[in-house]
Amino acid sequence: MERRALLKLTGLAGIVASGMAPAVVKAQENLRWRLASSFPKHLDTIYGGGEVFAQKVRELSDGKFNISVHAGGELMPAMGVVDALEQNSVEAAHTAPYYFFGKNEAFALSCAIPFGMNSRQLTAWMYHGNGLKLTRDFYANYNIVNFPCGNSGVQMGGWFRKQINTPEDVRGLKIRIGGLPGKVIEKLGGIPQNIAGGEVYQALEKGVIDAAEWVGPYDDLRLGFHKVAPYYYYPGWWEGSVGLDLLVNKKAYDGLSQHYKDIVAAASTYAHVDMQAKYDARNPGALKELVGQGAKVLPFSKEVLDASFKASQELYAELNESNPQWRTIYADYRAFQKDELLWFRFAEARFDQYMQTVSL
Repeated sequence: MERRALLKLTGLAGIVASGMAPAVVKAQENLRWRLASSFPKHLDTIYGGGEVFAQKVRELSDGKFNISVHAGGELMPAMGVVDALEQNSVEAAHTAPYYFFGKNEAFALSCAIPFGMNSRQLTAWMYHGNGLKLTRDFYANYNIVNFPCGNSGVQMGGWFRKQINTPEDVRGLKIRIGGLPGKVIEKLGGIPQNIAGGEVYQALEKGVIDAAEWVGPYDDLRLGFHKVAPYYYYPGWWEGSVGLDLLVNKKAYDGLSQHYKDIVAAASTYAHVDMQAKYDARNPGALKELVGQGAKVLPFSKEVLDASFKASQELYAELNESNPQWRTIYADYRAFQKDELLWFRFAEARFDQYMQTVSL
């Protein structure tokens, strides 16, 4: 029994049973993959998720499974990773799936949708709800196997050159925001702009856009947005959390031994937890520094949030009618979220509210 367990653990059982030659085993022991990131290297927390994953794979395989990580634009355009995986051009990618909503809005559901789940809720749905099963069924259409691989937590609401007090203030506003949130901004009368991260600062500085959203204090401080757009709003209602995914080419994944498949799953889970922890650890200090440098941190009014929520619900009703893949996944997503909100209401939310009122 011990020998059988060992064979199963190392992925050799299937090879022995099939009569494959030992040479195949040897070839599997040493493996090289390329991972295309959708992020630039200087954003060390979000780009670093791919590096953390690759390092953990190397460690768990005793240095036999090596993955080189390439920043957005090195192997292909940052937004070209899904096409590359679908066409068998690269083995893996690390990205925010909602970048690809133009292919199908359902890509956003494992990542972020306006007024969606927070990071713990999304993780629970993916690992212990139907999230991973439903999204894997969806990704199979693109020759991809997906794994959760990071989360930023709830994001900030972005940088604005003027104050936003009412929904009317959004009308005519040119804001760097894409995907489904951009569709909601359109319903509010705003003008979403799809601008690459490296070009946002100049666009804000020159007045080409009036506002921009990115992630949160740690990343935003590094990008310097506070120098050209002083009003920093919260929360990012369009991103209650942002789930990053490891996307693996199905042919490459199917070619792995079970042992290496287990390593990929374990390493992606490790990177998933590590990224959230880094953001939670680094954002507080960065927010203090931003305020010290003159950023004006303001909440979106309830009026703005209510109007945004109403517009989001209208959008989802339209997608339920037009996109059957969206409808299937979204129905399960919302049912899970409702139960999570009930639980958080009685535990996490009340505890957090109290702790934020006391002096430590």
